[in-house]
Amino acid sequence: MSDEITAKAVSLPAQSSELPPGFFDMVSDLKAIVRGAHVRAQLKVNTELIRMYWDIGQTIVSHQKEEGWGTKVVARISVELRTAFPNQRGFSRSNLNYMLKMARVWPEPIFQQAAGKLPWGHVQLLMDKCGARSELDFYASRAVQHGWSRNALEHQIRSRLHEREGAALSNFAVTAPEDSEALEAMVKSPYNLDFTGLDNQAPERTLEDALVARVVTFLTELGVGFAFVGKQYPLRVGASDFRLDLLFYHCRLHRYVIIELKTGRAEPEHFGKLNFYLAAADDLVRNPERDGPTIGLLLAANHDPAVAEYALARSGSPMAMATWTGVDAEAQKALPSAEDLARVADDVLRAETDAS
Repeated sequence: MSDEITAKAVSLPAQSSELPPGFFDMVSDLKAIVRGAHVRAQLKVNTELIRMYWDIGQTIVSHQKEEGWGTKVVARISVELRTAFPNQRGFSRSNLNYMLKMARVWPEPIFQQAAGKLPWGHVQLLMDKCGARSELDFYASRAVQHGWSRNALEHQIRSRLHEREGAALSNFAVTAPEDSEALEAMVKSPYNLDFTGLDNQAPERTLEDALVARVVTFLTELGVGFAFVGKQYPLRVGASDFRLDLLFYHCRLHRYVIIELKTGRAEPEHFGKLNFYLAAADDLVRNPERDGPTIGLLLAANHDPAVAEYALARSGSPMAMATWTGVDAEAQKALPSAEDLARVADDVLRAETDAS
């Protein structure tokens, strides 16, 4: 009897050869269901936490307005809440002040706002780094839309995305009216390329190589949805060979994006050349059953707005023109060189050795 029980206890699950077709696909689906439930549970907990913080802030703000309570009462509230809920974090005086600030910034119920869908650390960052309510709402909605981490959100705030998004000159309203709003949001101006360590005096190929070498950072600056296809991408038209500076694919818009780099001023002939590339790429690169018309982005160090508007108006292909900024050449000259820093380090090390 004991042998029979032991045999049953150590019996192995069915081997792969004994499983019905599609078994592992079904298991993958089950795992996805469980993971999805975990994510929804975490989102629900976060939403309720933000809602509780807003309710606390709103209640205190109301009493301050109606009964003239001062700021000192916040410290006592903190003591009372931490005493009543010793195992629950978040009731420090500083955190309560954030709750009050949230209630003042968003007097409407927080669950109706994009900020109410963000983690508390994101909300604190927004209140610390942003000024006007419109600016706060802009970054909150983009963070929800794109799933930004706290670091990504801080980077976008520092780069003043709210001033740059949609600031590029384009002809999207005429050439792609059905997607013009999404396309306008896709481009910005200026693009911040200071991570390359270059100024606008650098050769175009040097800038191109620097962007590709730091393609992950460049993709972050371009925005959500971009995938890198290649640099100096070859196009053969008839008996002639051409090369695209940079070719990307936008996964959400299902369109190829050609970026032409210029370290000087954008000239009319640059628009004409890009227009030619767009026509050729539409025929030779894209799949018309899957991809929309190719987008062109002329990225130059500077431009004459009137010239750019005329050039864009005469183009039949969707195209935008934006500027880019790199490091400040004068500021860079004022910084010590690598040799200077190495020499200082050697001097410090020598002085420490002599002292010992």
